[in-house]
Amino acid sequence: MNYKDKKLAILGCGKSGIAASRLAMRKGACVDLFDTGSSDDLNSKAESLSKEGIKVFLGEGGICGNPNSYELVVVSPGISLDWDIVKPFRSAGKKIISEIEFSYSFCNSEIVGVTGTNGKTTTVELIGKILEGCGRTVAVGGNHGRPFADIIIEDKNYSTIVLEISSFQLEAINEFCPHIAVWTNFAADHLDRYSSIDEYRDAKLNIFINQTDEDWAIVNGLEKPNGLKAQTVTFSAYNELSDYRLNGSKIANSDNVLLDQSLTKLRGLHNAENLMAAIAVAKIHGFENKEILDSIMDYKAPAHRCELVLDSNGIQFINDSKATNLHAVASALNSFRGQNIVLIAGGKNKGISYSDINTTVNSGVSSAVLFGENRFEVAEEWKEETNCVLAQDLDEAVKMAIRLVGNSGIVLFSPGTSSFDMFNGYEDRGNSFIESVMRNFHPKNNYDK
Repeated sequence: MNYKDKKLAILGCGKSGIAASRLAMRKGACVDLFDTGSSDDLNSKAESLSKEGIKVFLGEGGICGNPNSYELVVVSPGISLDWDIVKPFRSAGKKIISEIEFSYSFCNSEIVGVTGTNGKTTTVELIGKILEGCGRTVAVGGNHGRPFADIIIEDKNYSTIVLEISSFQLEAINEFCPHIAVWTNFAADHLDRYSSIDEYRDAKLNIFINQTDEDWAIVNGLEKPNGLKAQTVTFSAYNELSDYRLNGSKIANSDNVLLDQSLTKLRGLHNAENLMAAIAVAKIHGFENKEILDSIMDYKAPAHRCELVLDSNGIQFINDSKATNLHAVASALNSFRGQNIVLIAGGKNKGISYSDINTTVNSGVSSAVLFGENRFEVAEEWKEETNCVLAQDLDEAVKMAIRLVGNSGIVLFSPGTSSFDMFNGYEDRGNSFIESVMRNFHPKNNYDK
């Protein structure tokens, strides 16, 4: 579509909304950006953007009073289509698309899109490292790192763009179609935004909706979606019938060993699956095993994802603050199966029942230290599964966990929900855990006193 002199409304003054606004300006559009928030940071952004020719409306002005004057509406992923900021445009029958849909219309590169409940960021980074190490020019972004629109603005000829894509970004697409779509896994999450788990799943499934038999779908073998039109490859660390599977520490396809996970810096079954998905992308491109391994030998998983904080006197402290849902908690517990695990969990009440992982908790957790908004509900659901104790805050939770773990074991910080009851995000929460461990763990003390 030719956007020259067309009037566009961009909703959301975050990274994606600002990038989409700048891309629209680059294409000759007249851009108004709306956000119902009001803060010094937003006011500073608005002042800067106005110098670029982008009009910004904040606070009460963020609700558009004249929606019919706009040709197109581009919505940021953080904004639900049911929110008040969107309603005037929906009532006026305006076309509403996501930032990735808008950016896709200007993209000439191959797209590898990665969605799923957990593992997206690690998988995206692995794919980027492998493709780049094997000689392709690659950009990585989307929900992780740079917005898609920001990559397009570069006007650089990338051979492949690897995008982490959330369900929020997939809610408003029409033509967006990755040549290779990766489905890492699926579990209950974001039920504070979606009315049901089926609605959340349907949003995720949109990543496949425009694919044809010339495209590829790489999907978790335990959760393979139905009705895929693309050529399909499966992977699983738990299902031996998948195309890519795990034999000890070795990742294999048919009878061919492709990579030994122990030669990388990634540990755990969840990371084995992330590696499988990335290797499957590389194999579609025809790359050899050695060049794949060489590309990721030094790769470390992003912070706050089963991150080893401290290993001292037989006790390991693991920061898994990125575990904002129960699937992630279960994956972390399975990775340390057979050890003495004291689990620190809890946080914002998102309407998810922790009883969904009762069996895993019963078999793998010696004690659970619960904190945050939902601690009482979780304690009630787990009281028959493990020893549960309650803490007022994270620092107290760490102190309790140190006493409970005794002389050896794992203190696993894997909350299972979002952090916004007490923190600014999972990074802030994870950093607080690390600081508390360093402040409170003293190996020479007798914690049995």
